[in-house]
Amino acid sequence: MPLGLRRKGKAKSKEAAQLVKVEQVGAGGGGLPDPPPPRRKLVFYTQLAHGSATGRVENFTCIQELYAKIAGVFGISASEILYCTLNTPKVDMENLLGSYVGLEDFLFAHVKGNQKEVNVYKSEDSLGLTITENGAGYAFIKRIKDGSLIDAVKTICVGDHIESINGENITGWRHYDVAKKLKELKKGESFTLKLIEPKKAFEVEPRSKAGKSSAEKIGTGRETLRLRSKGSASMEDMPSETKTKAIEKIDDLLELYMGIQDIDLATTMFEAGKDKGNPDEFAEALDETLGDFAFPDEFVFDVWGVIGDAKRE
Repeated sequence: MPLGLRRKGKAKSKEAAQLVKVEQVGAGGGGLPDPPPPRRKLVFYTQLAHGSATGRVENFTCIQELYAKIAGVFGISASEILYCTLNTPKVDMENLLGSYVGLEDFLFAHVKGNQKEVNVYKSEDSLGLTITENGAGYAFIKRIKDGSLIDAVKTICVGDHIESINGENITGWRHYDVAKKLKELKKGESFTLKLIEPKKAFEVEPRSKAGKSSAEKIGTGRETLRLRSKGSASMEDMPSETKTKAIEKIDDLLELYMGIQDIDLATTMFEAGKDKGNPDEFAEALDETLGDFAFPDEFVFDVWGVIGDAKRE
């Protein structure tokens, strides 16, 4: 539907694909067809970020199943896991597990630690927060802008899970709904956040303010497993440099317009628009693919511009 007349539609379910299939080209010609290729077994190694023995996880098809497998290894509940980082036990948003995990990546699971309740006086319209989610119903703080209102509240840190706002439990909310809720809080009034920080090891890490560019999360030139919050994982090559840069820019636009960062969402938007001929077709594709989202027309035009630039390179 044309821009300006877009409406919020019901999201269509994505077709499930099997976890891993290895493509094999047959010899051609007559005779019996080639036998089906063997399923490739994927094994990932994992630890709890605050310290544990090393475990192995395999046979998962989505993010929720990955959390369940990790929880099973360490004898905890999957609901205790806030998120995972790749190849570092630190609360490092540059290495946050997102859409892609390399076949050699080591998974560190960050679990619930101390709860804290913080009262904040909203003296400015912008809080300076960027929100993301773990794919299983937990929204958490990915970035704190330097010099912002929240930057002055030292008890609020990157990596904290937001459990409630003014007493309203938001577990299970999408990150864009959490960002919208925070944005709609009235200026000149106080509000209360109940937060859960990740469990820490004995050493105390410095407070981190930013999860930087997506390039180090996406990378290039290696085979990976693409994880989804809905639907099954699949083996994919890393995106090209052009596609990687475009997805980064779309992720930056998500932060600018909506106060969220979500590489999986940015990737989905790129894929929805790469074969479209104009912004109206792109807007329709977004409604069909992401009907739960309501995007401003200006945002859609900007994203379309990024996709157009990528197609011309």
